[in-house]
Amino acid sequence: MMTWAPQNTSATNKPGMPAMARAYAKWLNKQGGVGGRTLTVLTCNEHNDSVGAAKCARRAAAENVVAVVGSYSQFGDSFLAPLESAGIPYIGGYGVTSDEFTGPYSYPVNGGQPALLAGLGEALAAGCGPVALVRPDSIAGDQLPALLDSGLKAGGHPAATDQLAAEDATEYGDQAERALRGATADPARKGCVVPALGDRTDTFMDSFRRARAGHAPVRTATVLGSVDQTEINATGGASGPYEGAYITGWYPVASDPRWNPMKQVISEEAFGDNSIDPADAGVQTTWIAYTVLRAALERIGDGDVTPDAVRHTLDDGLKVSTGGLTPTLHWPDETRLATVGFPRLVNADVTLQVVREGRLTTVRRGSTGAAAGGDMTRTLESADVG
Repeated sequence: MMTWAPQNTSATNKPGMPAMARAYAKWLNKQGGVGGRTLTVLTCNEHNDSVGAAKCARRAAAENVVAVVGSYSQFGDSFLAPLESAGIPYIGGYGVTSDEFTGPYSYPVNGGQPALLAGLGEALAAGCGPVALVRPDSIAGDQLPALLDSGLKAGGHPAATDQLAAEDATEYGDQAERALRGATADPARKGCVVPALGDRTDTFMDSFRRARAGHAPVRTATVLGSVDQTEINATGGASGPYEGAYITGWYPVASDPRWNPMKQVISEEAFGDNSIDPADAGVQTTWIAYTVLRAALERIGDGDVTPDAVRHTLDDGLKVSTGGLTPTLHWPDETRLATVGFPRLVNADVTLQVVREGRLTTVRRGSTGAAAGGDMTRTLESADVG
């Protein structure tokens, strides 16, 4: 198996994903592997660029990898073609690019950015005045406005203003000022600023904290993957810029007991490895992706374990329970979201969380004026993603 993610780059980094893959393999092999077979995991740094992503995919093919599992890359157009040429399935990508929801060899475990942005739009529609989206000036960022707007529209709210920002900037003073001007354009309604800049969201919020003093109050909101509990702690907790912010995620909050098996594996096999944060959505996605892989291998049993065997097993109606972390997962030939360009999106569930007293807390349906997450399939069906 192979797991890849960007590491040591000037933009998004996900070192916890390959580290989680290694820990999972060590743990599973100590249990006897799968049917007595040892799980071997290769890792690759895709460097957050298209060349690196393609190199990782070609290496997977050259080393006869059975599947690429629990990985992150923005460059689906670079890595999916080499994988498909080699017949290698891509299980549990992070969902940052639309290619993961179109390729027949892709088996996503979450709804990616489409579900998160649609869910966030629904949550903000009732309580926000003008909404300003600050997103990367990148291929992956180009679809974010339509996805957020699909949720806003479902709640009867006008579209957000779309503000582009460099993905690797060291400060965002100008973008923060423009976002604040847009969000405060209606003095009668408190506006919302939505930074969706991945690892650079903290850099934006540092600029935003300084800029907001000269403007009317606004609310902030974003998606998991741009912000997690570690980031909230590092920026001041209850006194920081995220206090009161809505954040959509794919999975239950990290304190949920359904994550205990993953935390036990981390404790046993990666104690002291600071790159593995159990609250990180990438780490969580890798755990779920390897859960899917294990189910496929158990179904194959004594048969030959090949890329074709794994794909055929997943395509043949295999249903995978993730212990309640997601709905039961399976991948039919086509989903309801095929009509809007996401034929492989099988899990559009999102959770809505809010930062209260510095902690991410699940928003229960009816506890606030916001919609509290759920299945975003119907909302995404109306998305104008072009």
